[in-house]
Amino acid sequence: QVQLVESGGGGVQSGGTLRLSCAASGIAFGIYTMAWYRQAPGKQRDWVAQISDEGTISYTDSAKGRFTISRDNAKKTVYLQMNNLKPEDTAVYYCRAMFHQYNYWGQGTQVTVAS
Repeated sequence: QVQLVESGGGGVQSGGTLRLSCAASGIAFGIYTMAWYRQAPGKQRDWVAQISDEGTISYTDSAKGRFTISRDNAKKTVYLQMNNLKPEDTAVYYCRAMFHQYNYWGQGTQVTVAS
């Protein structure tokens, strides 16, 4: 059974910091590209960042310079370090695991940034 479990969300003030974690089980974590998405109320789910099995990293423009994605294959965990948070970062953040036709999502963790 595949599980992706996000944690680390919460409420912070503008300019604050959070570190999200996504722990995977039931998959060969090391071969998967791992990604973070977010969905604000009433909006579509948007891609935020991803890290490939080889460590290639990419970010959406709004995350560049503020967010850092990383992975620990031994712990089967992907992280999203979020600095200088802004109210527009408020959303439910989802973890996604991708490998060819295999595609899994976590349940999400809420991030709320107060102005």
